[in-house]
Amino acid sequence: MKLPGLLLLSAPLCLAGYGVIRLAGRADGHYGPGPDWQAAHLFGLLGMVLFIPVVRNLGRELPPGPWRTGTLALTLIGLAATIVQFTADISFAALATTKADMSRMSGQFSDIPGVRPAFYTVGPQLFFLGLVTLTVLLALRGLLPKWSPPLVLAGILVSAVNLDFLPLTGAAILLALLPLAEPAVVERVGLRPRG
Repeated sequence: MKLPGLLLLSAPLCLAGYGVIRLAGRADGHYGPGPDWQAAHLFGLLGMVLFIPVVRNLGRELPPGPWRTGTLALTLIGLAATIVQFTADISFAALATTKADMSRMSGQFSDIPGVRPAFYTVGPQLFFLGLVTLTVLLALRGLLPKWSPPLVLAGILVSAVNLDFLPLTGAAILLALLPLAEPAVVERVGLRPRG
């Protein structure tokens, strides 16, 4: 299997871009609300949306059965939760005039029963758990190298420790999934030498 176009590269690059813009925005101590917050979160949202077809393509390479169904469901539920979180954060930042306003609106939303676990603490983590599981299953079938699952896991864990490491998370996911990209695309962006 080779994933089509720049899709495989774009999703993790958007995640890395979110991290880079977030770091730049935080450098002056006034991150959110404002253009830097919105740009970072729009990159993050786009990355999550782009991961939907990536995950579906990865799942197509697994044999039908409960492992594939369960892993895809888990991963897509996590993506949906993350998309809701990014959309909410972008919306609150657009409506707020100060960071306190933004925090107040976010707090009101997350105080709704079930919202915090569904869209902040548990739900989004299902995407990362599902992505690790997918890479393990693909590596077991010989479609990814054995180092891909540990690399994805390491990338996810570093950003769990500190969100400042999000660019590394995006880079780790990109490198781990890169063996599945179309050779012409990888060559075009200079990540694999010709010949």
